[in-house]
Amino acid sequence: MIQFLMNGRIQTENLPDDTTVLQYLRRDAGRCGTKEGCASGDCGACTVVLAEKEGDGLKYTTVNACLTFMPAIHGKQMITVEDLKHEGELHPVQRAMADNHASQCGFCTPGFVMSLFALEKQTLTSDREPFNREKALQAFSGNLCRCTGYRTIMAAAQAVCEAPQADHFDANTLHSLEKLRAISATQQPVTIEQLAQRYLAEPDSRLVAGGTDLALDVTQRYQRIPKLISLSHVEELKEFTLTGQAIHIGAAATLSACMPVLHREFPAFGELLERFASQQIRNQGTFGGNIANGSPIGDGGPVLLALGASLLLRCGAAQRELPLDEFFLGYRKTALQPGEFIEQIRIPRVTSEARQLRVYKVSKRLEDDISAVCAALQIEVRDGVVVHARIAFGGMAEVAKRATQCEAQLLGQPWQTATLERACQALEKDFTPITDFRASREYRMQVAKNLLRRCHIELISPETLMRVTHYV
Repeated sequence: MIQFLMNGRIQTENLPDDTTVLQYLRRDAGRCGTKEGCASGDCGACTVVLAEKEGDGLKYTTVNACLTFMPAIHGKQMITVEDLKHEGELHPVQRAMADNHASQCGFCTPGFVMSLFALEKQTLTSDREPFNREKALQAFSGNLCRCTGYRTIMAAAQAVCEAPQADHFDANTLHSLEKLRAISATQQPVTIEQLAQRYLAEPDSRLVAGGTDLALDVTQRYQRIPKLISLSHVEELKEFTLTGQAIHIGAAATLSACMPVLHREFPAFGELLERFASQQIRNQGTFGGNIANGSPIGDGGPVLLALGASLLLRCGAAQRELPLDEFFLGYRKTALQPGEFIEQIRIPRVTSEARQLRVYKVSKRLEDDISAVCAALQIEVRDGVVVHARIAFGGMAEVAKRATQCEAQLLGQPWQTATLERACQALEKDFTPITDFRASREYRMQVAKNLLRRCHIELISPETLMRVTHYV
């Protein structure tokens, strides 16, 4: 049984666990304003907003309805484009879109409206800072328009964010919070102990945190997932803490929640996360899921490998810590045992100012795209000699993998061109990439070598602008 707040009323639904929010809205609730476009989280036409308790108020976030399973919205308020109009009047966000001629065919418009609605809510709660174009671009990074063009859409965003207005949702905040508190506890686990015992008893179940990858089995491959255990309500798995030695990230902490800390600790990691899928997916997706699915093109894997991360695994009451190097065994095959799950990702904090991290993502689009090659390099040079080198790549093998032969050519050697060229050649011993629709094997190998050369130039000549995002 799933309970959530919609249109001011508590909805109680008894649906299969693998029902997506989009399926529910269009098929069961008759709310067809939320559109189905790509069914893979790329177009944003299905964007809805979830509101959940945060302190004394509500936090509003966008998600892709096509990739969100219904158990994930238990205990939350779901807002669709139909909810915005109030007493016969358009919502200020809708009015701004109309006044700025920001819609032509209109198919993508509900998704843009919902993304802008969430952005306005964030503007209202952030001391009404001046319009921030970059934040608006991030908010729309998961929304695709093919006919209107983004100039008028951005004009609508500027109009809304420069003069955000309280609305009927704000007026009803206390009522909404009261309704949400009245929702009974979910049948899904709410503590790590409950999760561990449930999964140990039902190891054939699929664990789902954000579901942004798993949901593709339903929406793209038309498979059924009869048993799902949602991690959405296990608050302990959403926590992340910093100690003097490490950053501890709960396996169900969303990418959006982790971004500020990781950007501060590892700026290159933060920059990568800004290009990691879209804001809707970052609001749902987790590092635990990104690692556990064992994908060779998950962008989290190479960076965590380069940083020397480890995993805290749990099976029942038993825990073990495993270096990430030993976790990936083959294509979508990991070291997880039946009934075992990732509880935490641990990243060592850098104590040496000389140790530098560089991360590069090569894809056909700047944002919301899958990498052809993702490279992460942690290098430390002292007195002109390489004393530390951890280098990892995604898209170059059946798993995210360290370039150990390349590292061996660098360690103890002078940080100069001749050393780099030997390290580049060693990449051919580390990897045998494949050809697919994203890139040829030859292209991937050449790109990997060139990214190593780029890292060398950036570290010896930091004033040289090497990336288009740094000067455009």
